[in-house]
Amino acid sequence: MMERNLVSLTRQAYDVLVIGGGIYGAFVAWEASLRGLSVALVEKGDFGSATSANSLKTIHGGFRYLQNADFKRMRESIHERRTLMQIAPHLIHPLPVIVPTYGHGMKGKAALAVALALNDAISFDRNRLADPQKHIPQGHVVSRERCQQLLPGVRSEGLTGGAIFYDAQVYNSERLILALLRSASQAGARLANYVRVTDLLYQGSRIIGVRAEDQSDGQQFDLRARTVINTSGPWLAQVTGLLKQSTFPGPPLLSQAMNLVTTRPLFENYAVGLPSSGAAGSRFLFVAPWRGRSIIGTWYGVHPGNPDQFALSEAQIQEFLAQINQSYPGAHLTRDQVAWVHGGLLPCDGVEHQTEEPKLTKHYQIYDHARDGHPGMMSVVGVKYTTARDVAQKLVDRVCRSWGQKAPASISAQTPVYGGQIADFNEFLQGAIATECLSPEVTQRLVYNYGSAYPQVLSYLNGAAKETESQTDSPPDSLAIIQAEVSYAVKEEMAQTLSDVIFGELN
Repeated sequence: MMERNLVSLTRQAYDVLVIGGGIYGAFVAWEASLRGLSVALVEKGDFGSATSANSLKTIHGGFRYLQNADFKRMRESIHERRTLMQIAPHLIHPLPVIVPTYGHGMKGKAALAVALALNDAISFDRNRLADPQKHIPQGHVVSRERCQQLLPGVRSEGLTGGAIFYDAQVYNSERLILALLRSASQAGARLANYVRVTDLLYQGSRIIGVRAEDQSDGQQFDLRARTVINTSGPWLAQVTGLLKQSTFPGPPLLSQAMNLVTTRPLFENYAVGLPSSGAAGSRFLFVAPWRGRSIIGTWYGVHPGNPDQFALSEAQIQEFLAQINQSYPGAHLTRDQVAWVHGGLLPCDGVEHQTEEPKLTKHYQIYDHARDGHPGMMSVVGVKYTTARDVAQKLVDRVCRSWGQKAPASISAQTPVYGGQIADFNEFLQGAIATECLSPEVTQRLVYNYGSAYPQVLSYLNGAAKETESQTDSPPDSLAIIQAEVSYAVKEEMAQTLSDVIFGELN
């Protein structure tokens, strides 16, 4: 159980204090806790509610890095994709992707066939997983006719075929963060949402903790730690701005990022990479199947101001819709067919002069503020959801070195997250469907969201629902299950508001 107890939180000094409860903060807290360090984490809103909630849900194996021959980043991404499928088997699943091929140049079928072969060779160890459901097949090309069958309405002028490869998708990115935090809590970490850092505590030039404020009542309190780790994402500059003096440059700009969820699927079974013919230049739009709908990304724009003032305008949404319809005329996507708009902020390194689009930061950065006279604090600029665990592992190694200590061995790549105790996903799912007195659809959703922990959610079914089930042998209705999930969110995972429940549990 994750308990928000601010009195208990302040009772001790910690080895590590993490600022920010997104995907990077969650992985750092889990990584450090697994290694036996005492950990506290505070988040100014709800866990995973900002940029991490805007994930396109794709866990990339780095196929796009082939164009720059960046094999090192490919190998990192391939390893982390496999690791995530192993430690969170209920949340991370293989995803088939098709890219239409045009002409006979670098976007042609022959060139993509070579790229697929290279991708398979570089990811030679991708299937070193015991669970067959997690195996990723080899890529291959298909004919023009087959591509049109799979992607009806795709632009046909110059179409030569399609390239099919496999990546992975996270079923619920918010639940991955909660699973990590729940795991960190089980390993001894103290966590609190709706706690804002207002100042840094010093002993001489060394940072020894933070002053924080409870967002619910304005009460202030101090938290002390050997090392403070700033994983606050778009608010990173605000936190480093609390330093008495710093030369840390940080990302010079922030980029707005938008993904859309549609009311209907644009394609069945396959994610699709569509060449963008709009302002996005040579980038691809990505359309992925997601829970019977499509999630489409990504639109980017420069964010001019304070991250607290981030909001996407209706004009920007309409601009993105125009890009989608231009890239895929068969979409005929209208504003009323947009079920949800996901928005977030990412670090960027300037603006492309030709397209006026932000140049996204490509490489993560770990910055030790001891470099500018402030030992005791490190900041992380994160750029990819997929490799957050790897960055957390490197960061904790570096923290231990800063103490003059040998870092305990990392075990996060082999340790299932909370709910991830599943050896064979399909076998587990079918067993749950056969065992539970629930509809197959409801059982499947519970397993995909909570994994092996789903019985704990069902334990919150109210007495009336349990009594009805026992007397009639009929499954509880969907409302009763949702009520159980709400109770679980409030009592087990620190949900404080209705939106916390909707995004964390029911999204």
